[in-house]
Amino acid sequence: MTAAKNFQTLDLSRRGLLRGAALAAGGGVLFTSAVSAAPAKLSQKVAAYQPTPKGKQRCDNCIQWLPPASCKVVEGPISPAGWCNLYAPKA
Repeated sequence: MTAAKNFQTLDLSRRGLLRGAALAAGGGVLFTSAVSAAPAKLSQKVAAYQPTPKGKQRCDNCIQWLPPASCKVVEGPISPAGWCNLYAPKA
C-alpha cells in the first residue's frame, strides 16, 4: 500500500469515528431532554381532590398551589378552598 492510500483509509475511519460521536452526542441530548421533561400531572380522581377543605388544610396554603386556580401536581381547575391527599402545608 502506498502512503497516500494509507492516509485516505485513515481519513475515512476518522470521519466515521467523528460521525458516530456526533450521532451519539445528539442521541444523548434527545434522551436527556426526554427524561428531564416535566412529569404529567395526576388526575383529580387519583389525587382524591375535593373542592372543599379538610379542616384547616386548603389548596391555597399548600406548597403545590399555583394561583389563581391551579396545582403543580393535580390537573384541571383547582379551587383555592379545595383539598387532596397530596396536601403539604407551606412552611
